[in-house]
Amino acid sequence: MPLPPRVRDLTSFDLLLSVAELGSIGRAAAAHRMSQPAASARLRHLEHELGVRLLKREARGARLTTVGELVAGWVQPVVDRAADLEAGIAALRVDRHTHLRIAASLTVAEYLLPRWLIALRATDPDTVTALSCGNSTEVAAQVLAGEAEIGFIEGPEVPAGVQAREVARDELAVVAAPSHEWARRRRVRATELATTPLVSRETGSGTRQAWERAVREQLDTDLAAPVLEVSSTTAIKAAAMGGIGPAVLSVRAVAAELAAGTLVRLEVPGLDLTRRLRAIWPTGHDVRGPARDLLAIALRNPV
Repeated sequence: MPLPPRVRDLTSFDLLLSVAELGSIGRAAAAHRMSQPAASARLRHLEHELGVRLLKREARGARLTTVGELVAGWVQPVVDRAADLEAGIAALRVDRHTHLRIAASLTVAEYLLPRWLIALRATDPDTVTALSCGNSTEVAAQVLAGEAEIGFIEGPEVPAGVQAREVARDELAVVAAPSHEWARRRRVRATELATTPLVSRETGSGTRQAWERAVREQLDTDLAAPVLEVSSTTAIKAAAMGGIGPAVLSVRAVAAELAAGTLVRLEVPGLDLTRRLRAIWPTGHDVRGPARDLLAIALRNPV
C-alpha cells in the first residue's frame, strides 16, 4: 500500500529531531549538510502538511513546542527503523565478520552509544554496525535469540541466560511541569510519589523496572497505576511538560529541559534512584571481534 502523504518525507522529520537535539535550525541544517534557508523551508512545509506548529523560533535558536515534542516522540522509532534498514542493506554488501549487530535500551542508545560507536569507527573502520533499540526486556530477548552479538540494558536485574558487565551508572530524576503543585516546594515525599499516578514507560522498560524496584525495596509499598504509558522518552517529557503528570526519567534524558526550566526536578528524601547500565551477551559465549572492541570502549568511557 502507498505511504500516507504526510509521512513520506522522513528527511524533514529527521531534521525536526536534530533541531530538538541541537537547539537551532542552523545547527540542524549543518548536521544534515543543507543550507539554513532550505532547512527552514522544509520545516515550515512540514508544519503546513501536518497542520500544527512544531517549533518555537527564538532569537538564539529554536525549540519544539509541546505538540512538536509529541510528534518527535512518535517519529523517533520510525527514523530509528530507517537507520536499521540502511545498516541492514549495507551489511549485505560486506563479509559477516565485519558486521556487528547491537541491541540497546533507549537511554544507552540515545545518550551513550553514539560516542562509543564513533570510537569504534576509529578502531574498526571497516565494521558495519546495525543498531536495534527497545526496552531492556526486548534487548535481552534479541541477545538470547542470536539477533544481536551484544546488548545494553538499564534494568535492575540481569536476565537469565546472559552474562553481564556494568559499563556505567545512571541516576533517575523525578520531574514535573513548573505549574505542578510539587514544583513549588521542589520536593515530594517518597510515599506520596509512590501513590501518585505518573507518566511512565511501558512494562519491560528498564527505567520503569528500576523505579518500581527502588520503591518496593526501600518503601515496601504498592505503586499507583500510571496515568499514561508511552514507549518514547520524548513523549513522556512532552506529557510531563503539558501537565498530564510527573514522570521518572534518566537525568541524561531531561538535562536540556531542566536547564531551560520547562521541567523541574524534585527532591525525594530517602529514595535512592541510582541504577546500573550493563552490557550483556549469551552465557557461555565469549565476546569477540567488534563486539569485544565495543565493550572495551564502553568500559573506558562510562560517562
